[in-house]
Amino acid sequence: MTYAPTRRAVLGGRIASPQPLVADDATLHISGAVVTVLPVHREAVLQRLSSSPGIEVHHAQAFKIVVVLEATEPGAIGLRLAEIATWDGVLSANMVFEQTERLAEIGD
Repeated sequence: MTYAPTRRAVLGGRIASPQPLVADDATLHISGAVVTVLPVHREAVLQRLSSSPGIEVHHAQAFKIVVVLEATEPGAIGLRLAEIATWDGVLSANMVFEQTERLAEIGD
């Protein structure tokens, strides 16, 4: 585990007991997904996906949108896709790829 002093300890000129900065087992989950939409709702869904944190739109056709999602908690992407599937004009939101990386190995 990597440790960093607390802000209060640094500002106070002392180092307190170490606080974890990033746990060695912390992970980043990266998933690719296809969101299928009614063509008439495509632009509204694209706008909403593009403005959502942790989601990048990579390609869009008349009724399919390819996105990449990132999360640090297991299960968060599945929950997010289930939420997207309930949006107006969305027919389905399906994960097609998932990769998990340890944050300690990724760096910046």
